[in-house]
Amino acid sequence: MAEYSFDVVSEFDAAELTNALDQARREVGTRFDFKDTQTAYEQRGDDLIVIESASEDRAKAALQVLREKGARRQLSPKLFQAGDPKSMGKGRGQIEVRLNAGITDDIARDLRKRIQAVSTKVQVRIQGDQLRVASKDKDTLQAVMKALREAEDIPVPLQFTNYR
Repeated sequence: MAEYSFDVVSEFDAAELTNALDQARREVGTRFDFKDTQTAYEQRGDDLIVIESASEDRAKAALQVLREKGARRQLSPKLFQAGDPKSMGKGRGQIEVRLNAGITDDIARDLRKRIQAVSTKVQVRIQGDQLRVASKDKDTLQAVMKALREAEDIPVPLQFTNYR
């Protein structure tokens, strides 16, 4: 009998992130409540975005704009892990936003336990930063996907690839 499988990964499309940042910059540049705040989004490296604005509250609002633009581009809100707002010189506010993607060993073990709790008939193999879930029954795999999608306490956004 054939065996079906899929991979569980946590990644994001860098081009979509760039588009979301550009759209957020454009919106902040045209909105009246951001007038004269010199709000800026700066991407530093692959996993950090720094938001600066005239105050901590404006920086929080700019973060919300970024999350909304990301959601429209199929980027999970879990991807944007914001730090605490910091006050800089002259009352300016800054927020560092880490891009939270990738499955660590601890998260992989937790996901394996969750998957085994759904059904003991599935095999779960941890392969670096992804999990391969295999079963002889497609319905069981669908149930595993549904359970992982509905779990709110998983700290990273999950995608399901290579479904065969």
